[in-house]
Amino acid sequence: MKEVLLRLETLLFPSIADVAVLSVDVNIAMARVDARCTAAGASCPGCGTWSDRVHGSYLRFPADVPSAGRSVVLQLRVRRFTCQNAECGRRTFVEQIPGLTRRHSQRTERLRSTLAAIGLALAGRAGARLAHVFGVFVSRSTVLRLVDALPDPELPAPRVVGVDEYATRKGRHYGTVLVDVETRRPVDLLPDREASSLATWLAQRPGIEVVCRDRAPFFAEGATTGAPQAIQVADRWHLWHNLSEAAERSVAQHRRCLRVLVPEAPETDSQPALTEGTSGSPWPTGHRFADRTRARHATVHALVEAGHSRRAIQRQLGMTYRTVQRYADAATPEELFTGQWQSRASVLDEYKTYLDGRWSEGFTTAWKLWEEIVPLGYKGSYQRVRAYLRQKRISPRPVMARPPSPRAVAGWILRRPETLTETEQLHLKTVRAHCPELDALTRHVRSFATMLTARQGERLPEWLDAVRQDDLPSLHTLAAGIDRDRDAVIAGLTLPWSSGVVEGHVNRIKMLKRQMFGRAGFRSRCHTDHGVCRSNESLDRVIAGAAGHESRA
Repeated sequence: MKEVLLRLETLLFPSIADVAVLSVDVNIAMARVDARCTAAGASCPGCGTWSDRVHGSYLRFPADVPSAGRSVVLQLRVRRFTCQNAECGRRTFVEQIPGLTRRHSQRTERLRSTLAAIGLALAGRAGARLAHVFGVFVSRSTVLRLVDALPDPELPAPRVVGVDEYATRKGRHYGTVLVDVETRRPVDLLPDREASSLATWLAQRPGIEVVCRDRAPFFAEGATTGAPQAIQVADRWHLWHNLSEAAERSVAQHRRCLRVLVPEAPETDSQPALTEGTSGSPWPTGHRFADRTRARHATVHALVEAGHSRRAIQRQLGMTYRTVQRYADAATPEELFTGQWQSRASVLDEYKTYLDGRWSEGFTTAWKLWEEIVPLGYKGSYQRVRAYLRQKRISPRPVMARPPSPRAVAGWILRRPETLTETEQLHLKTVRAHCPELDALTRHVRSFATMLTARQGERLPEWLDAVRQDDLPSLHTLAAGIDRDRDAVIAGLTLPWSSGVVEGHVNRIKMLKRQMFGRAGFRSRCHTDHGVCRSNESLDRVIAGAAGHESRA
């Protein structure tokens, strides 16, 4: 019998010393193992003094890892010792078996680690269901608490750090996420986006050599103060995005140049000229919307000429600032009608200019014109061409293709030339030939694109000087902002580092916030299927801690 118990000790507790198995009781659903500790004494957890003076004993029933489909429960007799150190605050203490028990635990250490690994892999509900299959009955909250109790993994000190903001409440509260760009793992979260917080965090880590960021001033100031030894790298995507916005504004300022793509409509008996007051507008005089827009346009321009500021006009007329700006920037009220009357985009829109030109030359046969635009890339139906020409034939006003929008023309300028269709290339060439400013804009954009893709950051000063020589106010504003952050922009156009991985983790934070239904925060406690949040470190645990645990599990 003694030999059998020794074999059971070796089988049940292979790596745990000082445990003796007294008996094993097995039924169809559960196995109960009666055991006790055989150590001569134990060390006090308060002062570390060794004691062998037994005060008493009692039974503990921690659950263990299931065996052969049966749940296993230990009937473990533990002793309470008296601390022999008179200065210790503890009078008595209970012995703990290393690798098997801990204080107040209802499960053995190996069952805790097993459930924690299941929780890391499957989260709460799925982990609890899988544990039930193994014979361990726990709730999803218990699985998540075990995951939460795991110590944070020790990660190497980052050398290249990416920093960006994320919204805990969009438009009101923002935090800062820091990512190790080399390992692509989140490092830490800050509860705000202040320059002082970032500077303090960076100052505690003198080994940081590169800081990847966008061009936000608070990140630039924090990186300069906290890590003066580090190279700051402006993100290339943000640079190109800023250039795209400036290019679209520049095209909008020269929208009149886009009318060159639309041929003049001939006045015929069947197509009488527009009445006075319409000025080519699709809205005739007497239309409620048209008359109201014309009246507001005249009022805004009268106030502007009288010397009122746009903010004053906003308050006086009860409009939003953006509406006042639109009315003030429009030279004629007809420019404000474009977004109101234009129909949805059609596959024929790109070829209407060609059809209008052929129509003005006297070619009115729909079938022939359809055959001409098919080789140019038109993939629509003949019926669409016929309907457009029929509308031109029976309409009392000339039906002409509208000029392309500033966004469409900006897209032609920003895209690679080889990706443009033959018609788009022809239209862009025409616009550049009739508008020197847009021609200069195209040259500057393509020069910057070459500089960005070929990593030629040393050409940036030359590009800035060239931009300032042309009449492009929007690009001048962009150039002034880049010049204030010149070193970081040059590094971004030269070095291989970028903030792409940081943007990915910002999207991950958004996903976790949605899955937590708003319960994730730095001052909340939350338990969800996809993360555990503890007081003052909820998002920090979920975002930064989970990555290391997952790799270890």
